[in-house]
Amino acid sequence: MGKKVIIVGGMAAGASASARLRRLDEKAEILLLEKGEHISYASCGLPYYVGGVIADRRKLFVQTPEAMKTRFNLDIRTGHELTEISPENRTISVRDLSGHVYEEHYDCLLLCMGTMPIVLDWLKPGPNVFSVRNVADSDALRELATVRRIQSVALIGGGPIGLEMAEIFQGLQLETHIVDLADQVLPALDPDMAAHVHQELRRHNVRLHLGSKAVRAEGGPEGIRTLHLENGESIQADLFILGLGLRPASDPARRAGLKIGATGGIVTDEYLRSSDPFIYAAGDVIQAKNFVSGGEYQFSSAVAATRQGWIAAGNIHGLNLPYKGAQSTFIAKAFTQTAAATGLNEKTLRAGGFPHVSIHLSPSSHASYYPGASALNLKVIFDPRDGRLLGAQGVGAAGVDKRMDVLSTALRAGLNVFELQDLELAYAPPYSTAKDPVNLAGYIAGNAVLGLTEVTHWAPALSGAGENGALLLDVRTDKEFSAGSVPGAYHIALDQLRERCSELPAGREIFVYCLSGLRSYVAIRILAQRGFRVKNISGGYLLYQVLTQDGRLSC
Repeated sequence: MGKKVIIVGGMAAGASASARLRRLDEKAEILLLEKGEHISYASCGLPYYVGGVIADRRKLFVQTPEAMKTRFNLDIRTGHELTEISPENRTISVRDLSGHVYEEHYDCLLLCMGTMPIVLDWLKPGPNVFSVRNVADSDALRELATVRRIQSVALIGGGPIGLEMAEIFQGLQLETHIVDLADQVLPALDPDMAAHVHQELRRHNVRLHLGSKAVRAEGGPEGIRTLHLENGESIQADLFILGLGLRPASDPARRAGLKIGATGGIVTDEYLRSSDPFIYAAGDVIQAKNFVSGGEYQFSSAVAATRQGWIAAGNIHGLNLPYKGAQSTFIAKAFTQTAAATGLNEKTLRAGGFPHVSIHLSPSSHASYYPGASALNLKVIFDPRDGRLLGAQGVGAAGVDKRMDVLSTALRAGLNVFELQDLELAYAPPYSTAKDPVNLAGYIAGNAVLGLTEVTHWAPALSGAGENGALLLDVRTDKEFSAGSVPGAYHIALDQLRERCSELPAGREIFVYCLSGLRSYVAIRILAQRGFRVKNISGGYLLYQVLTQDGRLSC
């Protein structure tokens, strides 16, 4: 018999590791422990099962314990929970469903326990308070939502699961609320991109309660009925879904003396080995390396967890494969819109003191003359010194997933914005434009790096404009300007600009905008070569409208 490897956790990282280890070593004794009833199920699909989009519950299961045992010759024990680790003896204590506790010896231990939901002392799972963490939760929620016919639901937390659940519950014609302490949903996005998502949620009658803390709940034995917020609001609902966030399930590792990071995750080296040489860790339970910044952070991702489990298994076998880090790529659906991001956002870059510039663009998802084209809102963030790509975000009805995958790949490959211009991406009118939005982002960002344009954004532009400050110049057409404009803006249509330059103050800074940014760049080049001090307002009037509607701008 070969060495004995115990893997704790049967979801993405643990399932990936156990299958990989068996493929590498037929002689190893592999024990897979999972405290839940199931292994390797599609947890990301649970909201869609609750709402009936996925009708057959069995389709959620990527693997069953029986099938995995047969194929990979594993000892799989569901309903068995790790309680203690004894590194000095290389043993663990395990509790089964009956409450019986027993010991197992290991030659190598791999911890893949994932995360635990954050709960409040006064708001814990109960008769009508749920998290969406497992199949049992989802079964109960599905019954409540579709059989007992509740009327309203409050989602506490505006992450991806919260948005997906909001869509599901609105589809079931329930009054739906989202509550979040932050002033936006989807914390991976910057506020200016989250504003697009807020617009979509409100369009579908989801009631947003953002920027205020939930402080108290009222109810009785049958459940909570009222949630009170710090700002004085009260929300009445029949069902409450907890999505306050996740924390690494690292308590057994902490008690065993393994090194735990500031995020609460297990600290590992580049080979995913913990502070004990015989214990590895992978998945959401670890404090991972951020691929872009090199710093440590905690990131929940099935993609990253699966990769880490695969690498950890190889290293247990002796392959010495380094893990190069995660880059926080995510995607979420919100009704007709898709939101996605990769790399670092501006909030993180600003907090870390990283030099960065961001640009916005709103090209068509495919050729505008081909039916079905829609606006694709992109934000690309880069280092102004060399154009190195730092992050990207997108929101739109179509094409977001394709562009974010390209940008994620470019970031992983270390490309700069000039190299985005060189990418030869598939083009035909139903799919893209001759200058794909990714190429276009590269051109816009490249112009900023080369100094051909100086980028500014709406908040600083509006605060810096006025009678004694900069001039706001609108270069859209007369028809566009008359349909709506920024208060105080001076209007000269782009095609009249050369003839009317004399109207502009020579010694005054000028902030230029158009609908989305292309015509304002042309205006910038005209004016800069005539000696004017000019800046391009990124995102143009389209972004101004979204930010104003979201309450993020005032004039």
